[in-house]
Amino acid sequence: MTDRTTRALTLALLASTAFVAPAFAQEVPAAPEAAAQAAQDTREQEGPKEATADESNVIVVTATKREENLQDVPVSIQALGTKRLDQLNISNFEEYTQQLPSVSYQTIAPGSTVVYMRGVATGGDGNHTGSLPSVGSYLDEQPITTIGGTLDVHVYDMARIESLAGPQGTLYGASSEAGTIRLITNKPELGITTGRIDSEINKTAHGGWGGNVEGMINLPVTDNIAFRAVAFYQRDAGYIDNVRGTHTYCGDAVKAPDPDNPGEEITVGCVHNGFTIDNKDVVEKNFNDLRTYGGRAALKIDLDENWTITPTIMHQNTKSHGVFFMDKDQPDLDVVRYRKEPSKDKFTQVALTIEGKIANFDITYAGAYMHRPTDSISDYSEYTAVYDDYYESYGGLANYFYFSDNAGNPIDPTQYIHGTNNFKKWSQELRVASPSENRFRVLTGIFYQHQSNDIFQDYKVDNLADDLSVNGVPGTIWLTKQERIDRDFALFGEASFDVTPTITLTGGGRYYKFRNTVFGFAGFGRNPDYFQDAEDNPPPNAAGSSKTGVAQCFTVSGLTLRNAQIAGADTTLIHDGELNGTPCINVGEFQNGEVKPKESKDHGWTYRFNGTWKPHDDLMFYATWSKGFRPGGINRQPGLAGYDPDFLINYELGWKTTFGRFQWNGAVYHQKWKTFQFSYLGENSLTVVQNGRDAKINGIETDVSYAAGGLSLRAAAAYTDAKTKGNICNLADGNSDCSGPDDFVVAPSGTRLPVTPKFKMTATARYSWPVSVGRAHVQAGIAHQGSASADLRKATEAPLGVIYNPNDFLGRIKSSTLVNLFAGFDWSDYSVELYASNVFDQRNELSRFVVCSICTSTKIVPGTPRTIGLRLGAKF
Repeated sequence: MTDRTTRALTLALLASTAFVAPAFAQEVPAAPEAAAQAAQDTREQEGPKEATADESNVIVVTATKREENLQDVPVSIQALGTKRLDQLNISNFEEYTQQLPSVSYQTIAPGSTVVYMRGVATGGDGNHTGSLPSVGSYLDEQPITTIGGTLDVHVYDMARIESLAGPQGTLYGASSEAGTIRLITNKPELGITTGRIDSEINKTAHGGWGGNVEGMINLPVTDNIAFRAVAFYQRDAGYIDNVRGTHTYCGDAVKAPDPDNPGEEITVGCVHNGFTIDNKDVVEKNFNDLRTYGGRAALKIDLDENWTITPTIMHQNTKSHGVFFMDKDQPDLDVVRYRKEPSKDKFTQVALTIEGKIANFDITYAGAYMHRPTDSISDYSEYTAVYDDYYESYGGLANYFYFSDNAGNPIDPTQYIHGTNNFKKWSQELRVASPSENRFRVLTGIFYQHQSNDIFQDYKVDNLADDLSVNGVPGTIWLTKQERIDRDFALFGEASFDVTPTITLTGGGRYYKFRNTVFGFAGFGRNPDYFQDAEDNPPPNAAGSSKTGVAQCFTVSGLTLRNAQIAGADTTLIHDGELNGTPCINVGEFQNGEVKPKESKDHGWTYRFNGTWKPHDDLMFYATWSKGFRPGGINRQPGLAGYDPDFLINYELGWKTTFGRFQWNGAVYHQKWKTFQFSYLGENSLTVVQNGRDAKINGIETDVSYAAGGLSLRAAAAYTDAKTKGNICNLADGNSDCSGPDDFVVAPSGTRLPVTPKFKMTATARYSWPVSVGRAHVQAGIAHQGSASADLRKATEAPLGVIYNPNDFLGRIKSSTLVNLFAGFDWSDYSVELYASNVFDQRNELSRFVVCSICTSTKIVPGTPRTIGLRLGAKF
């Protein structure tokens, strides 16, 4: 961080401590977690013996913002504790979501991932000006949900990962419509000096070598202050090969007699003798290697027996050198790219939790500031080639779009993208909780969040003429530069009453208010000599000179430049308030002589009602009726209407049981997804978001575990049946049968929602036994998921009016079954383990997509191929 940023963060945190009353921790304190872990460690070191539920099955969670035994929480939760995260060798998002059957996702690369739960997915999400996520992400008490890609937080020294399925809107807000994933770190411990260091080396099939070094230390500073720090460096081997490829564009036009004008000719095709691109200089094996490094530090300061302050900071930096997808029409794990594609993704989060008691009420303040800048170069040659082919009957790009330099000479039209995002998030929450042991107890709070993103997407064509470029930005054929700001405010509360010792009723609500804005520029440039509809116009700037980009910028007359020219009105552009580096403003609203940001705002309520029956300490049944929501938003495309909030209504019956060494939990649910937000690539490959119809989702999820002696067995599974209800039209305002003059059915009623498989399961078996001075163990795991469609749409429209089905070339995300094996030995404070993940080298597919709205070359994101590794660890 810069000195300026550091000073700003320091002042902000000091200001927070000044105006917020200290609060008592609702997070799991270190002692219960450490005690549970110590019991497990002792049991394993002493050898096989009769295991009790307390020793093997007790997991303390804070899903309801109170610390409770997972088996006592009437919410569908899966929790992966410290020991299990280590046993499964989990370090990243792909690995831990493999263990969560209710979770699915779309991805193109680490950090560019959209998470879904319980089938609440339409695909096409993840654009920086698109819909907010429907699944919330938290690091400890603070939200880290980001637009356009879930943070891939490195997993090390984590207390647990909690996956909360179903609407969590009452306690967790707008982006927890379908569920919430929480990463809970281990906290500093007073009076203890301890640490660990772990290292790994591994080899990936079809790829290179990887490995990591990780370490943790916990130190007492004084009797009432403790410090804990984590540092890590990881290199993931590449396994995608960039192979040789060439492509030749249209050159000479093919002419034929004009049937309407005897003696004249028209263009009817082209000869492919134009510019040839060749990627020989960037051919590389295993070019998608990934480096992740960073650290985390925290202080625990006990002011007295009631007051605790915990400041934390985490920084992570991720760098990659290639893409993480392969071409469907190339050999396995091969892709053809024509440019080096480096990518950087880093984030820093500074957080403060203040904990204390006032009388017998627990007060918690949690505040955080997060900064996430990204930077990438992307090859966009496929877009160029596809549009050259698409307009071949007009002579291709060389004869239809007039790509030339300032001297009028033809140029290579190949595009590439330089993109950056500068994401910032402030979040503040203050809550009060009455004693948990009371028969009647309440929890109430206030929440505010401000998140902004400076979006920059520069679509470049080398040597492009100034008059064909975006005005004032030579060499740029398309520019997106916008500022998006999302503001959320909420009041929330929940009350529980023990009607009898075995029956509890809970009711809660959340009043929300959001205001989201987008402002800036998107589109092509405009030749200053070009006058709308005049004869003998010079060549326009690509396809959009008359309809998009500068043509849609606002003038002092209040009209767009295009419409002002047609109407003969004043064509002077409004420049006041425009973003640096943009020619004018076309993403905004004209008001009283000024251009204001496009705005989406609303307010309303969500709710959660729950009834719990616990006839026995080890037996619980619950019923839940809850509602989640996601804010509406703005389409960045000038002139395109925004979209409304969508809502998820959840009806759920669940159970949690413990029978000695055996636990069985589960839930059956029915969900109604109302007017869901639906994203797709529209004209010029711009993301369009509109509200669809409704969807209904039925499902069941369950997990079981068994522990006895050195043997532990665990399994979890989910079945999801998610379908649309009502036809979805190509236009947001189309009627239910899509019978309007410009309407057609995009997805008929009853279409299965994409991305989420009908069935997903995971299972693990582990056995440990004493050997000489230590303990040996073996472990086997399996993860299976069924197939799923990649796109909701059954029909879409190309620029020349051609209707086609995207699924014809996308195909389905294939089913897969992965097997992981482990064997190791622990002695004293040391450990060694040999593992093999994806033993049979299954080519499991994470996502399928195309790069533009008329592209048909499918990209497949595969999971990591078989990896064999050796882990070494030491504790002190």
